[in-house]
Amino acid sequence: MNAPLAQQEDRYAVLDAPPRRVRDFLLRWEVILVILLLLTIVVNTLVSPYFLDVFNLADATFNFSEKAIIALGMALLILVREIDLSVAAIVALAAMGIGYAAEAGFGPTGLFAVGIGIGILCGLFNGALVTWFSLPSIVVTIGTMSLFRGLTQVILGDQAKTKYPQEFLDLGQSYFIKMKETDIWWLFLPPVPLSFLIFLILTVIFGLFLHKTAVGRQLFAMGSNPVAARFSGIPVNRLRFILFAVSGMLSGLAAALLTARLGSMRSNIGIGWELDIVTMVILGGVSIAGGVGSILGVFLAVLVLGLVTFGMSLNNIPGQVVSVYIGALLIAVIAIPRLVDKLGLRKPAP
Repeated sequence: MNAPLAQQEDRYAVLDAPPRRVRDFLLRWEVILVILLLLTIVVNTLVSPYFLDVFNLADATFNFSEKAIIALGMALLILVREIDLSVAAIVALAAMGIGYAAEAGFGPTGLFAVGIGIGILCGLFNGALVTWFSLPSIVVTIGTMSLFRGLTQVILGDQAKTKYPQEFLDLGQSYFIKMKETDIWWLFLPPVPLSFLIFLILTVIFGLFLHKTAVGRQLFAMGSNPVAARFSGIPVNRLRFILFAVSGMLSGLAAALLTARLGSMRSNIGIGWELDIVTMVILGGVSIAGGVGSILGVFLAVLVLGLVTFGMSLNNIPGQVVSVYIGALLIAVIAIPRLVDKLGLRKPAP
């Protein structure tokens, strides 16, 4: 006997989206990072009475804001199955250009323009090699990493650039929002360095671009299946070319901020940054296989790594131990989703 028509319609009804369950929410990468962030804050607060001091936290952002700015561009590249390992070398080359421009009498605006301009040119060079000649980005950027760093070392040698206008140094070494510790308003408007403020603004811009625009959806499509994206009419090579230029631009901006903060530069400036930046992006949930990730995850990963490093430095923990912890944390976070899938804890909703 045939089932009633109403039962047949219920049987074959297809939902627009699977029902949301608490377990699925708790297993989201961003939620795991929020839990890690809260644990980091709680543990460091219990260990050190100076951790939650608002001025100490503001100073701590100096140490990771420039890397975090570059990580936003790196996230988009990894999302589309590309990578830029030359970002730290671009920082060095741009910082050298800023040093020579300062000696030539450029003001703060001109110095930032020089740094960003050099970064864009380097990014365009990377993008041209990858898109015009169909070369693997990891090979190209390893080569340009040596090229850009080598140019800096050959031109600069053992010299250090130390002559910068005071207005430029103030941008990197002081708070953009200045409040006195005795002023009650710091509870609502804490001191904020310019580099961290720029990172916050860029995070919002990149988040809206990636998750709320048609081009952002195209990037996800490119990362999921580049061939299908190309046959769907998405300008794959053009977007990849632009992303490399954006990565270079952010590296040049970071070079200007870093140079203003340090007040000097040598050819080894920013060395090793590329691995720290990739760690931020992967820890933030951006899949190295492409097509998966969020700017919110990268933002949370930046805070987790930054506060972990800051807390350990407050307790005089050696840098080698910090590196071991960060490496173990990265491996653990990468392994968690695999473990969850193997244990069957994340099953599709019926």
